[in-house]
Amino acid sequence: QVQLVESGGGLVQTGGSLRLSCVASGRTFSRYVMAWLRQAPGKEREFVVALSWSGGSTSYADSVKGRFTISRDNAKNTVYLQMNSLKPEDTAVYYCAARRPEGPPGEYDYRGQGTQVTVSS
Repeated sequence: QVQLVESGGGLVQTGGSLRLSCVASGRTFSRYVMAWLRQAPGKEREFVVALSWSGGSTSYADSVKGRFTISRDNAKNTVYLQMNSLKPEDTAVYYCAARRPEGPPGEYDYRGQGTQVTVSS
């Protein structure tokens, strides 16, 4: 069982930066593929970025490439999302998610409660 708790969301102006953190409980954290998802008001939840258990492989949504960076610290059971050059369209609730490496991509075994990110224009 893995529990995920996000933090770091808030209100920021266009062009600003935020760093989200996700702390995971569970001794097998290092085995999981970690990801960030987001859901804007009135829209479906969408994929943002994923990171392999080793940190050696990443996958970014086109909308955030070059602006967002995911990283993880397995010793601290924490995954981070550094968000730069934020735009109003990045406004959403951001969720941390985890899946087993052998599981199907896009289907997550665990998800946190989310943290709100609001980018003002």
